Amino acid sequence: MPRMLDVSDEVRAEIGDEEADRLLAGETAPGSYDCTSCRTPGDSAQERTSTVLFIGDETAVLAFAHAGCLPSQVVQVTEEQLRGAVKSITGDTVDLEPDRVVPEQAVLGVTSGLVLIGGELHPALVVEPTGAIARPGSTGGSDEFLPLLIEQGFMPLTELSVVPPVLHGWSVLLAVGQLHAVLQPGVGGGQPVAWWQAHQPLQVTEGWRAAANKHQQVLMFAAPAGSIGRQPREDLLRDALDKAAANGQLVASALPLAGT
Repeated sequence: MPRMLDVSDEVRAEIGDEEADRLLAGETAPGSYDCTSCRTPGDSAQERTSTVLFIGDETAVLAFAHAGCLPSQVVQVTEEQLRGAVKSITGDTVDLEPDRVVPEQAVLGVTSGLVLIGGELHPALVVEPTGAIARPGSTGGSDEFLPLLIEQGFMPLTELSVVPPVLHGWSVLLAVGQLHAVLQPGVGGGQPVAWWQAHQPLQVTEGWRAAANKHQQVLMFAAPAGSIGRQPREDLLRDALDKAAANGQLVASALPLAGT
């Protein structure tokens, strides 16, 4: 069955006309997939879908994204980024050479929810990568996601009993009731820059937005890949946060709200 796929000229040039045509005909493209950008489900038979080819020094992987999240493109990444990821993509991979096992590039997944602390609901963002995050320039395979955030001022948590302290210089950008970015201080005290930015603004609930406007801050929790997972309900998300904290796998800070 033909798919609603966008295959850019640069992607076609890398994978070849034959493979591109097989994708468009639906022979090798998945029906359902997890968007490599926003991590939510997509269906290439029902909605426009972009092919995104990640290329390292020796390996490559073809991923899929909602066309509204990312255009079809080739993304150059380091071999360490490809090899350091721990989860394979949903759907078929395309190897530029045969017999290669190609993992997915790690990306940040962000979930919004309300968290009850001290008898009061607080707006929260939970950040969890899809794979191990290496220290820039590192050649090791260890996951440095939490140590890197602790160096930035995030606090390790063992339980969710009190609101974490405010991390000044960081903020959460909310505009027209939608989540746009998490901002961090610029180099040398310059303008804030995006630490994480939504490829398209993320919808938040009315209750989340009201709590954010009330407190004028958002709690950001971060955990290593595989420790939280995608939870369908806020009570299950809270359970996962409590477990991650008890296992020493959670850091957090309160980030001032930017926008409304």
